[in-house]
Amino acid sequence: MDRRSFIVGLAATPLLTPTLAQAAPLVSPIVELRQYVLHPDKRDVLIELFDRQFIEPQEAAGMSVIGQFRNLDNPDAFVWMRGFADMEARRKALEAFYFGPVWQANREAANATLIDNDNVLLLKPVAAGFDLSARAPVGTTGDGPGFVAVHVHALKAPADAAFLRFFHEKVEPLLKAAGLTPFAPLVTEASANTFPRLPVRENLPSFVWFARFPDPAAYDRALGDLARRPEWARVEARLATWLKRPVQRLRLAPTGRSRLHGLIPPSSTP
Repeated sequence: MDRRSFIVGLAATPLLTPTLAQAAPLVSPIVELRQYVLHPDKRDVLIELFDRQFIEPQEAAGMSVIGQFRNLDNPDAFVWMRGFADMEARRKALEAFYFGPVWQANREAANATLIDNDNVLLLKPVAAGFDLSARAPVGTTGDGPGFVAVHVHALKAPADAAFLRFFHEKVEPLLKAAGLTPFAPLVTEASANTFPRLPVRENLPSFVWFARFPDPAAYDRALGDLARRPEWARVEARLATWLKRPVQRLRLAPTGRSRLHGLIPPSSTP
């Protein structure tokens, strides 16, 4: 594909780049990235309840629970993601779950752990999506394998062809060379919230990508390698011109039942 065709393609289609599109098949056209702040010492209480009670009923209602995580930089933060076929399917699935018997029976226990659950980004894929492992059975505790890094770029304006082209041509090669291979890139879904009982962060255009590592130390080494590359300072400065605020880096340990974790599933290994 020549340069002009690539640029025209970005403007006409939601696909990002051939490189990023090599990830596994798309999981969900609509994805929620949810960051919760919890009362002190309540994270494991919520995770035990979530992993035991809330995964299968949500999926039975028509959504996909992609992954759930402990934020390693905040002991009182819980991060999770779920996906939907489209915005109308999202409305129906959320109504079925939150008005259904499982949530009604457990909502007081869940809400008692929460300080803030309104930090939610409503996103859509710009390339192929998440490659997920089989979920561990109910009763599995502790951490899942590996480590997941999430980079959230809050943008001044919705991601356009110029931004996506810059990320593909200038940012992505440096990330990959340092060992920060991005997958499952997402941008903001601009549709109106179809379930307003659960707020989302509207008017905050974002670009989000993920990377897998065996452990946090491997991620830290990759960041160090990236920072030492002479060309990174120039590229990072150019990237900053699109940003509304500094990049948020989430260092996440998957729970025992998270389908998304830091190891690539064997089925997708070349």
